[in-house]
Amino acid sequence: MTIPFYVSTAIPYVNAEPHLGFAYEAVLADVVARHARARGHDVRFVTGSDEHSLKNVLAAERAGVSVAELVRTNAARFAALRDTLDLSTDVFVRTSEPRHRAAVERLWRALAERGELYRAPYRGLYCAGCERFVDEGEERCDEHPHAALERIEEDNWFLRLSAHGETIARAIDEGRLRIEPEAHRREVLALLRAGLRDVSVSRSVRRARGWAIPVPGDDTQVIWVWLDALASYASAIGYGDDDDAFRTSWRDARERVHVLGKGILRFHAALWPALLSAAREPWPTRLFVHGYVTVEGAKIAKSGAAAISPFELVARHGTDAVRWFLLRHLPVDRDGDFSLDRFVAVHDAELANQLGNLVARTVTLIERAGGHVPSAHAAHEGELEHALRAEVDALATGVDEALDRFAPHDAASAISRVVLAANTYADRRAPWSLARDPAARAALETTLFHLADALRVVAIVLAPLLPTTARAIAHQLGADDLDALDAPGLRVRRGAPIFPRIAR
Repeated sequence: MTIPFYVSTAIPYVNAEPHLGFAYEAVLADVVARHARARGHDVRFVTGSDEHSLKNVLAAERAGVSVAELVRTNAARFAALRDTLDLSTDVFVRTSEPRHRAAVERLWRALAERGELYRAPYRGLYCAGCERFVDEGEERCDEHPHAALERIEEDNWFLRLSAHGETIARAIDEGRLRIEPEAHRREVLALLRAGLRDVSVSRSVRRARGWAIPVPGDDTQVIWVWLDALASYASAIGYGDDDDAFRTSWRDARERVHVLGKGILRFHAALWPALLSAAREPWPTRLFVHGYVTVEGAKIAKSGAAAISPFELVARHGTDAVRWFLLRHLPVDRDGDFSLDRFVAVHDAELANQLGNLVARTVTLIERAGGHVPSAHAAHEGELEHALRAEVDALATGVDEALDRFAPHDAASAISRVVLAANTYADRRAPWSLARDPAARAALETTLFHLADALRVVAIVLAPLLPTTARAIAHQLGADDLDALDAPGLRVRRGAPIFPRIAR
């Protein structure tokens, strides 16, 4: 029996087309999902679009189109990332869908029935970029320091968030809610121990321009977009309309993982557990937090100069080349920078010259030696073989450990080291020279076995990161799928270079 495993991205505002920052998050979450599937879990991988933001309303006004048209068009572009980035998503939920509204209304009523909501006046400053009231004493928003804050005075519904802080902190301390990397865990604990304040979870119909889910039983108010958005994690899998599906995908899941950017951590580490506690539902088990993507030092904005289209990048250079750069060269524990020059340099050095070269030289040499992956001869195994074997044997464990602690950059680095080690081994054994000496046949077969076996393991562990490349390596080694990469004797099938150098 497979064990349910839930993973999601955050759902982005759809006031414009996707940029590289969200592509990064989607690929990170896909690696988590694929790694869990490879371990036999029944994964539900969820993403979607956040459509009730005031940012979407303002973007539609600037474009001269209806809000419904703008969010429909842009949501379709976010959904199209599934094919462009080779994502294994199972559900794409739009917050304007009827199933989502049913879930939000159910959650609201659960909060109201349990006394978690009350009506009170709000007087303070609001950041439209974050869709939140800034804390008392703040004069600017850390995430949008150059944006003017709006002064708001209105009566709203409030959530008793302050009542949940100690419970959440205790769960983090005990490991029931894991936050990785560690620096973000410490950040959340500091926030919780400083004390949470009750939070306004509704807005006036007037200020929302009527574009939001109405508060049940109060026609003057709409539901705050953050409560609305967080509920998408549940609405996507049946909360509100299919309790059996929700139980299977969420309540019974071994892991409930959210992959999110550092700027929205407080909503996921404080507000979301509080909402779930109040509704008597299980919490997420892990929050995997990543840094921002900058472009040549500039923070990405959907409509700014630093907004790079993932569609255009993939069209020019291929899906797995983009996935590799994002995973290998943007460590999750800090902000990472993208530049086209660096991308090209990485592609040629690591993918074309190392991985692509290893595949091409290994398959070509095996083909010339008879076409089948040979067996090793113990009498011809020496220090070079033993050293390469030690690195290859340690690779799967190292990749698993890195992915378990949400460090795909470390997993990619470990794979790179083994590819480099295999190429170095080939250079030192020089099988092209051995092939010219009939008396060296056993040494040649031993060398080719070790090169093919290194590629076998590389393909298997590479599959969550670069699924198309992993399949291509398996195919050239003679296997129809990764599970068949298990023994010598396969007949190789030389194909086109998997990563040709980028013409400049």
